[in-house]
Amino acid sequence: MAKVDPGSSAHEVQTTTTAVGPTASPEAECTALVPPAVVAQSLRDYMHGQTLRIRGGESGVLPVVLGLVVIVIVFQSISPHHVFLSAGNLVNLFLQSIQFMVFAMAEIFALLLGEIDLSIGYVGPVGAVIAVQLVQPATTNWPWWAAIIVALFACALIGAVQGTLITRLRLPSFIVTLAGLLIFNGVLLITLAFGPFSGYPSLSGSQSNVHALYDLMWGHVSPLAGWIILVVVVGALGGGMFFRDLRRRRSGLVAPPLALTFLKVGFMAAVGVLVVIICNLNRAASGILEGVPWAVFIVLGVLAAWTFLLQRTRFGRYIYAIGGNPEAARRAGINVNAIKTWAFALCAFTAGIAGILYASYLGGMSNNVNGGQLVLYAVAAAVIGGTSLFGGRGKALHGVLGGLVIGGIYNGMYLLGLAVQWEFIVTGLVLIGAVTIDSLSRRGAALGSARP
Repeated sequence: MAKVDPGSSAHEVQTTTTAVGPTASPEAECTALVPPAVVAQSLRDYMHGQTLRIRGGESGVLPVVLGLVVIVIVFQSISPHHVFLSAGNLVNLFLQSIQFMVFAMAEIFALLLGEIDLSIGYVGPVGAVIAVQLVQPATTNWPWWAAIIVALFACALIGAVQGTLITRLRLPSFIVTLAGLLIFNGVLLITLAFGPFSGYPSLSGSQSNVHALYDLMWGHVSPLAGWIILVVVVGALGGGMFFRDLRRRRSGLVAPPLALTFLKVGFMAAVGVLVVIICNLNRAASGILEGVPWAVFIVLGVLAAWTFLLQRTRFGRYIYAIGGNPEAARRAGINVNAIKTWAFALCAFTAGIAGILYASYLGGMSNNVNGGQLVLYAVAAAVIGGTSLFGGRGKALHGVLGGLVIGGIYNGMYLLGLAVQWEFIVTGLVLIGAVTIDSLSRRGAALGSARP
């Protein structure tokens, strides 16, 4: 009998085994024990296993991918002059979606535990104000990298304090973070008053440190550099996947079929080529504006880091275990309080990254930040992307996909000239649809396990 790699995600094993009951068919039971990517010996076996998972209620990212396809088709068809898929608009769409993506990836750390963090809508902007204020020549004139480090450390410290209150005092995360939402709204206003800016510190100007923060969203690499980075990234990821599978086989562990690995690497390369081609097209109304924005690499870096942390480390497996069954995790010897505290710290840390990118997008900070709306969109993006509100199921990728959905709705309605209230209505309807799919998939999984 082939071994199962202990490095496989505990979430994948847990969520599939819950759909198996004593009366389930042998085929379904065998498929549900471990993910198809682990046990499949051929691409055909993998596709068959994925089909069984979808039938059992594990639809994964399929609903949100289909939703993105629908959004693209609809808005490309009805947008003025069919500009939705133009190079300039696609880059704008991604930049507009970044705040939703990164805030959603932050919220996923709390949702995986079956908790919620309502404070990130203002914790992130507080970090942004700290960074923007520190680089101002009229205040401290710090290097941009030092300002970012201090800002992110402050956000992580806030998250750790809130996590400690939740775990040590057994306070509901909803109440603690709701209080944090109010507290850090006030802290934001106080921090904005520092310096001679009347509450509106800006990132405009030619000073190098100020301009470096501004370029996080609006700067870009040269077209040639974009191609070089693509080759390096795809080569590194592809090589890592091949060598990892080879190491598993040599150790007597099961590994994904070689055809599946080729397919994944080919898909990554195709998506990367498409992104670089689109970004390298001149998207300026006048003059030349070409190259992949720095923000693309920042989001991919956050996605890669948190995917590795959640899917490939013991810490990540502990988070999924706690989200699935906290008491069972505690009895298994997991330090639940410590893991939860670290998760809330990472949630706030990631919100700080989102806040700094948000400030870069706006070109500064002001008291007009709507933190309540930001956190609601963060939760909505995470759930729309496929993260469960009940804990134990979700990936960093879900935040990116859900953020693209919300950004696509926002961008498409802006092109149509519709008022903001329709954006809220449509986003709310999409959120209800995503939660309904999540609930029905869980119900279908439960019914499937009880069906002889």
